Amino acid sequence: MAVSEKVMPSISARPSFWLRLRDALAPLLASKVALVGLALVLFWVLVAIFAPFLTPYSPREQDADAMNLGPSAGHPLGTDHLGRDLWSRLVYGSRLILVLAPLSVLCSLAVGTTLGLLAGYFGGLIDEVVMRLLDAMMAFPAVLLYLIIIAAVGASATNVVIAITIAGAPGIARLVRSLTMDIRTRDYIAAAQLRGESPFYIMWVEILPNARGPIIVDAMLRVGYAVFAIGTLGFLGLGLPPPAPDWGSMVCAGRRYIWSNPWAVLWPSLAISSLVVGLNLFADGLREETMRYQ
Repeated sequence: MAVSEKVMPSISARPSFWLRLRDALAPLLASKVALVGLALVLFWVLVAIFAPFLTPYSPREQDADAMNLGPSAGHPLGTDHLGRDLWSRLVYGSRLILVLAPLSVLCSLAVGTTLGLLAGYFGGLIDEVVMRLLDAMMAFPAVLLYLIIIAAVGASATNVVIAITIAGAPGIARLVRSLTMDIRTRDYIAAAQLRGESPFYIMWVEILPNARGPIIVDAMLRVGYAVFAIGTLGFLGLGLPPPAPDWGSMVCAGRRYIWSNPWAVLWPSLAISSLVVGLNLFADGLREETMRYQ
């Protein structure tokens, strides 16, 4: 009985799942800016998930009798120059952009985090070589770097991800490097070294989890940049090949008929801006509240 009496208080004192969830969501719930951004992002996430139930049209279905129409009962947002329903193209286009943008950022995180950990932890020659290569890449404007990569390998969904990964990795690497250089001076890193832990273990188990806050917030901001980059590439004709419902290519195609059918440009432009603004508001609000809780 004495043993059970000692054990039971520790079990009962353990916080429940809902209390831990509330504590984790406290920074988000405390920020009105983050909640507004989350609402905008969730709108497009739900639209992408329930796309087949939100429109009776296919995004590639053409109607020669309904070209360049304004909003109507049959076509809530109007049609484009080929008679395709704009709402259906926005709905299915959200699926593409909500897959490609986070995937691009995840790939950038994988590459940038690895390079930043190596440069920040080992320093010396490794740091010099890695950072000078990344500085050379960052010397190119992002859009120019996209153009060079896409022009070299061709326009496709995979190549768009590769272009955004290459352009985004240097910035992430610099952030991770600076965090690693700070954290590696902490006492628990010295203790891990004295225990004989390998550099791989120290970088990925000791350093990276303690640097995850700024990295996560930076990644959220980069998803917004990736959305804008995908739209820019689509507008320049270097994004997803037609007839994919790419929001950027929708703006490019619609601008030729902007005086007779401004809706073809307005709706995809609003879609891109609302998603980017939502992601930025969510990341900014979360960053402010996270810093306040520290």
